[in-house]
Amino acid sequence: MTENEPDIHDNTEAGRWEIAAEGAIAWLSYAMGPSVLVLVHTEVPERLGGRGLAGRLARHAMEIARVGGLKVEPQCPFMIGWLDRHGEYADLVFKPSGPAADEPFWF
Repeated sequence: MTENEPDIHDNTEAGRWEIAAEGAIAWLSYAMGPSVLVLVHTEVPERLGGRGLAGRLARHAMEIARVGGLKVEPQCPFMIGWLDRHGEYADLVFKPSGPAADEPFWF
């Protein structure tokens, strides 16, 4: 992060990480379970687009998961694609098994 980049704030009440800039907020919503971090939705307002904010939020989520010993379950199309492009985090992706393997993880 450079000096001019806004900080990432954990809005625990809303269940999302946020980056505020120019009167707008980019965010990644999450649900935290005991062993899995579910990445629900990523939103970047149009005027904040093209700055890599969604990628910063994604990396932040992966580092939270790694430090906390959590697996991640991406449900957001952006996060699914981002993880496909960032193999360095493949070990963190939750891989369900058994009869409910096609069902989303809920806790």
